[in-house]
Amino acid sequence: MRRIGSVVRTAQGLAILRVDDPDDDADDGDRHRDEIGTIVLDDSLEEVGRVVDVFGPIERPYLAVTPDDDVHLASLVGSTLYAR
Repeated sequence: MRRIGSVVRTAQGLAILRVDDPDDDADDGDRHRDEIGTIVLDDSLEEVGRVVDVFGPIERPYLAVTPDDDVHLASLVGSTLYAR
């Protein structure tokens, strides 16, 4: 499991996540491996959804995450999310 970033907003039924700044982590080699279909977890290791789009600047992109049916979208805003 590795930290991806934080949810900055919701839009059209998706959680919009900003990828962490690469300067905050020594693991720069793995920074851009998030891709469509990546499983996303919350801080309690519960699956919250999957990545459905990657967009924005290459250095620090945004990820669009479609939430699982039992996840309340508004509760994700401000949360740090992780990839399996």
